[in-house]
Order: sequence, then structure tokens, then C-alpha cells
Amino acid sequence: CFVLFSELDGGSEYTSALTRFVDATINDRTYTPEGLVFLDTWGSLRHAMNLAFIANRAADLGFSTDTYRTWALGQLHYVLGSTGRSFVVGYGDNAPQRPHHRSSSCPQYPSSCTDSWAQNQEGPNPHVLYGALVGGPDGNDNYVDDRMDYVQNEVACDYNAAFVGVVAAAVQNSLQ
Repeated sequence: CFVLFSELDGGSEYTSALTRFVDATINDRTYTPEGLVFLDTWGSLRHAMNLAFIANRAADLGFSTDTYRTWALGQLHYVLGSTGRSFVVGYGDNAPQRPHHRSSSCPQYPSSCTDSWAQNQEGPNPHVLYGALVGGPDGNDNYVDDRMDYVQNEVACDYNAAFVGVVAAAVQNSLQ
């Protein structure tokens, strides 16, 4: 809301609230040992990418541009594998192979897919869900690529929405 009202109104009550929020995100939040801003165990990367998206939008509005963009880019680098593990299916080193996603874990057509087959089969999912951001690690950077662990391996539209926005911002900023 602070970003939207800062764009629409530009009043100091909104812009001040926005910069206080982003500054508190950067300076006062908990981080994992490897540098991921950590709000919650469930979908930890979703939260980090949402915060990075907000930081990028605040930078676009002219607030602490270098600081906010650098911080957001650091969060993106974590997601893409700066610590030795990518959290994006089909991308980078040591990428997830077992996202909690039914259609990617079902066998090749025309075989039927039952819940027990999709959940209990061993090995990588038969279908690579390219570009999907998984839930992510715990507060100590621990991550297990296990499709039955939906807390760390679930993929969802809200996980990927801000992630795509942060990637787009990184590309746009690199072209400027």
C-alpha cells in the first residue's frame, strides 16, 4: 500500500512509511547465516522476494536507490544459487528436482496419476517444472529436496509473482 500511495499521492506520510518499512526490512529483520532475509519457515523465499520487489519499487521512486537495489539483488542472487544451491527448478547448480507439484510429479501420459504414486515415487519428478520457485530453506539455510515436504518445496503463483518482478527489475537495472 505504501508503494501504491507513494506513486499516486507522493505525500510524505506514504513516502516516509515506505522508506521506514524498507529500511526496517534491510536493517532490523532476521537473516539466515547465508544472508536470506527470513520472515517465516513456510515459503521463506516467497517472503524474501516480496520484500525485494518492494525495495526495488521504492528505489524506482527515487528512495535510497543504490542501497535498496543492491539489497534486492543480493536476495535474488541467494535464490538463484549464490550459496551453491539454486531454488529455481531447472535453473543453476543443485536446483530442486522434487517440487511439491502434482502434475510435474505424475508419470508420463498415458499412465494414470494417483496421489500415492505422485507422492511416493523415488527420484526426480518426471516433468521438470522449469522456472518454479520452491518454498525455500529454514532459518539456518537448511533445505531438503523432498516433494513430501510442502513447506520447503511447494510451488505456487504467489511464490513466483514477486520473484519474476525482481528478475525483471534486475534485468532492467542492468540495462540502464
